[in-house]
Amino acid sequence: MITRRDLYRFGANVLGGLFTLGLAAPGAAYILSPLRGRSKADAFHPLARLSDLKEGVPREFTVLDERRDAWVKYPREPVGSVWLIRRYEEGDEVVIAYSAECPHLGCAVSLAPDCQSFHCPCHQSRFDLDGRPINAVPPREMDRLDVQLSTDPDPEVRVKFQRFRSMKRKKVPLA
Repeated sequence: MITRRDLYRFGANVLGGLFTLGLAAPGAAYILSPLRGRSKADAFHPLARLSDLKEGVPREFTVLDERRDAWVKYPREPVGSVWLIRRYEEGDEVVIAYSAECPHLGCAVSLAPDCQSFHCPCHQSRFDLDGRPINAVPPREMDRLDVQLSTDPDPEVRVKFQRFRSMKRKKVPLA
């Protein structure tokens, strides 16, 4: 037979367990929230309209993004830059995107004064407009990035911005 004291003890334990669960659930959700954050690894960033690009003329664009580091959310800020080149390949109009970071040591790649090649001022790396190295300094070609064009009459150019490990012969994405 259950006594009144046992009933009170049981009720107090159940009520205490509910309070503990009510306080522990939000705490656990807060601690685990960075683990369930969505990945932006597959995100394409809108950079320009096709009409903003002249055929065969490279143009640099800054990539803006909101970053999240565990519980800290940073405002939209520049995270890198990209070179876009509009051209025709096999009769189709395409946009080529190259990372503006040199694969040698990660310095900023700029357009050479002749506008026919890219130049890295840190160690004199040079690349043609197809991203191929002109001299022996860089370990690989410029890093080409994925591009999407919208179906609008004046398509929006979107680029999947990524960084790659420098000083490697093959493209190794940074996490």
